[in-house]
Amino acid sequence: MVRETSVDVAVVGNGVLGLAVAVETARRAPGLRIAVIGPPGRAGAATAAAGAMLNCFGEVTRYTGWHPAAQAKFALARQALDRWPRWLEQLADDAGPPTGETALRSHVPGTFVVLGGGVGTIAADNFTALCRAVEEHGEPHDVIDPADVPGLAPAPQARPLRAVHLHREGCVDARAVLAALEAAARRHRVRMVPDTVSEVLVSADTVRGVRLADGSTLGAGAVVLAAGSRSSELTADVLPPGAVPPLLHGAGSALLTRRTRPGGARQAIRTPNRAAGCGLHLLPLLGTERQYLGATNFITCTRPDGPVVGAAEILIRSARQEIDQALAGSQLTAWMWGARPITLDGFPLIGSCPVAGLHFATGTYRDGFHCAPVIARHLAARLLGPGPADADWAWFTPYRAPIETMTVEQSLTETATHAAETAREHGLSLPFFLDDEPVATYVRDRAHRLFDRLGHPVALPPEILLLAFILAARGNDHPARWLADHLHAAHTHHAPAPDA
Repeated sequence: MVRETSVDVAVVGNGVLGLAVAVETARRAPGLRIAVIGPPGRAGAATAAAGAMLNCFGEVTRYTGWHPAAQAKFALARQALDRWPRWLEQLADDAGPPTGETALRSHVPGTFVVLGGGVGTIAADNFTALCRAVEEHGEPHDVIDPADVPGLAPAPQARPLRAVHLHREGCVDARAVLAALEAAARRHRVRMVPDTVSEVLVSADTVRGVRLADGSTLGAGAVVLAAGSRSSELTADVLPPGAVPPLLHGAGSALLTRRTRPGGARQAIRTPNRAAGCGLHLLPLLGTERQYLGATNFITCTRPDGPVVGAAEILIRSARQEIDQALAGSQLTAWMWGARPITLDGFPLIGSCPVAGLHFATGTYRDGFHCAPVIARHLAARLLGPGPADADWAWFTPYRAPIETMTVEQSLTETATHAAETAREHGLSLPFFLDDEPVATYVRDRAHRLFDRLGHPVALPPEILLLAFILAARGNDHPARWLADHLHAAHTHHAPAPDA
């Protein structure tokens, strides 16, 4: 039990972002009193279920160039890609042996991105955008024959058509890196508090600390919210309604396996991002016999209780058919599940807000692990001073209206396309005289009815609109009411002041 006491900085959340911020800040200011608060088990946390891929160009989609905010997000991912090797070496030094060495050895450089023959136009467009991006930015890569990808052994009907090897991307063992961050934090005298935060304490528009689940309080001059998709709950009574984009839950499942047959992937193998979801990927972990298989994705307004059988079935079948048929004989050693924090507009919440001393480090969706080194550097600079101005970070200020990267009509059209392609990729079979237009029409009509209910509609990202507010809302009116309430509050809070 933590009795009433105080620290200089309280970091809420003990995932990769919370620990990285704490370690970076402690490095820069050794005398600062820092506490990281979070349950040791990390049940349902995104970090604990991550692989983790270090992907920047591998995450490029056809939407990356559509809006300055998307371009800024890509720029941060490029900064992280540059920083990872040195950051991991420094982390290994901070953590010390053997934990630091284990994390350092877990780094496997190189990612193969393969485009299958059975995918739709969205995945194909994303692959084309990826190839264009590596050329434009001079990123080291090779366009190769898919038959030359080591460990790629799909079913004959699923053989990929194209492949590119990204030299600098790759993967690490998320659990090894997390252990190293914990060890580094302790060596830097960061206090680890094994509890959850129930309330952020604020008075006179200034943060005063946090209240823990055991009822005790921890005073703090600064509080960093890095509690993933739970962070919104902690600000509900602190910030005005609609002031900050709310966090949704991007639930995903993944598997840890042990190969029983020779061979297998020696570097990360993944697909481009697909309609309404992330890319399928297989990662080697600390030896060729251990592999990570990921990942599913389903976005909801309320936190789900656990993994969904249907999504897990698709994951296993797709990986076996599209990447390696030998996975059918692998031993399943762990089933992992977590909820990625994703904002309503799909962009992270990084930085401060009008409550003095309150900072955000969440909403990173699939990019939190990869971008942790640069987010930690940015937050540490803000905690210790005003920090340098950067136009890219300005897009991700927590205190904002939802960012719209397309028009409402484009959002509806793109969402319908995502739905039709998702249905086809996951087994939709129709007679020769029908195409998938009925699926697109159904989703478009549902989206129109939803938007007709919103007093202030915004152009939501297609995967968020489809998963959280159309598919998850079948027979459930709560998502539509929740969305309408938030958009009304956001419009009221962020509306321009009337002319005098």
